[in-house]
Amino acid sequence: MDAFSYLSVLNSIVLGLGVASLLAGFASMVRARDRVVMYWPLPAQMGLVFLIHVQLWWALFALRERTQWSFPGFLVVLMQPVLAYLAAAFLVPDIRDGEALDLKWAYFREARWFFAAVLLLVLDSLAKSLILGGRLPNSGDLAGHAVFISLSVAGIVSRKDIVHKIIAPASLLALAAYIATLFVTLR
Repeated sequence: MDAFSYLSVLNSIVLGLGVASLLAGFASMVRARDRVVMYWPLPAQMGLVFLIHVQLWWALFALRERTQWSFPGFLVVLMQPVLAYLAAAFLVPDIRDGEALDLKWAYFREARWFFAAVLLLVLDSLAKSLILGGRLPNSGDLAGHAVFISLSVAGIVSRKDIVHKIIAPASLLALAAYIATLFVTLR
């Protein structure tokens, strides 16, 4: 087994746990729909975090030809799935049997933790470029990072409903553009 295959196993496990958390959370919301007061930014952000997990797994393949690995290099790569998992864990609400749940209350209760995890994920992505590549990403990639840093900081700072109703679709559009620009083909 080569180093990439060995190291990618743990990354894939953590990414799988995050995806499982998101899917189980969504299924719980559907099953409890008669007891759940909907707040659409929450499932929209769940969709965003799902796409982040998929994009991280997709982008991991680009490291397949790397033969020299250090512990700091592996750790910075592993932190991306860890932070994506935490973003999912903070975002997905606990729905207990028989209890009503207001998704707006649940969203704002954990919003700062969620956006902090996303912010750290974006910063870790920049650190990965520096540690593994010795430089920051190209200007288009860096612009995408700047957009997500801005959206994350806005999510941390603001408790206004309208701000979060703008952040949710803006984040989805930004991630779709980011993936379309940089990750359409498997390289």
